[in-house]
Amino acid sequence: MSFDRPWLLLALLAIPAAIGIWMLAQRRRMRYALTFTNLDLLASVAGGRSVRRFVPPILFLLALASLCVAVARPHHKTRVPSERATVILVVDVSGSMQATDVKPTRLAAAQAAVRKFLDKVPKRVRVGLIAFAGEPQVATPPTADRELVRASLDNLAFFGGFGGTAIGDALDSAVNLGKQAVSNPSLAAASTPKTRDLVSILFLSDGHQTRGLLEPLEGAQRAKDAGIRVYTVALGTPGGTLTRDFGGPFGGQPGGPRTIPVPPDPATLRAIAQTTGGQFFNARSAEAVQAAYSKLGSRLGRVAGRSEITYVFLGAAMGLLLAAGVASAFLSPRLP
Repeated sequence: MSFDRPWLLLALLAIPAAIGIWMLAQRRRMRYALTFTNLDLLASVAGGRSVRRFVPPILFLLALASLCVAVARPHHKTRVPSERATVILVVDVSGSMQATDVKPTRLAAAQAAVRKFLDKVPKRVRVGLIAFAGEPQVATPPTADRELVRASLDNLAFFGGFGGTAIGDALDSAVNLGKQAVSNPSLAAASTPKTRDLVSILFLSDGHQTRGLLEPLEGAQRAKDAGIRVYTVALGTPGGTLTRDFGGPFGGQPGGPRTIPVPPDPATLRAIAQTTGGQFFNARSAEAVQAAYSKLGSRLGRVAGRSEITYVFLGAAMGLLLAAGVASAFLSPRLP
């Protein structure tokens, strides 16, 4: 915890002063007791040795201490929304995303999860969307307009197809889009805490790399060199399959429907996250992918900062003063 006006903490010296005043009052009370002739009445007023009579002054002193801390404007370290922050969402739209092992389909589950992410992420954070299969395509450039991103999200299926999965190229495209968004030439030169807070990539895929110029870890290295963390989500189950109708002879075999295994590649996506300092999520259900995006929506787009908590100490002071008043009314001794 830190303070905007630490010198005002000297007000805490009022507490030992208040204790001294109270002790002086007690001594005067004892001198008065020496001249009091009715010992039974004196016992009822003094309250004996019960510790309950100390409750009101202790509560008052705690309230005074809380008020003294409040005037010094306390802050605590936290993560606060950044106006310059950018999150690039990268979503696999290859044919395997139509598999139904994640209900209703992998793609539909991913779209629902991204919508939850858009609800959670701070409004000032710019969000871009890249769809990729055999090659990446920018669906929405980074923007604070959530409706524009949602509209592109609803049309993700139009970017897809059966053209393969280019994980490395998609990463490279996301890195370049992120660097353009922050317009910071030094971003590509060094990996510093500040640049790490400016751009984040949230990458979802359900398969292995089958196409592209760059290997997945080459794309990850480019993200690391740019100081960009990549958070990855492997969507799907190991037993996931997709049924396709080839419509004719295929590979010397008769045409018709064919079931193709489409397992995800968690090992590669985990390695990407580890390389860039991000986090990996293995989502085998719609609930799991929703939880991952919800968690990241509450975290990404925020930078290290300070949040003022003066109101906490003011509220505590008010509550303690009220408690001290109530305790005094019920616990303090009275004349019969």
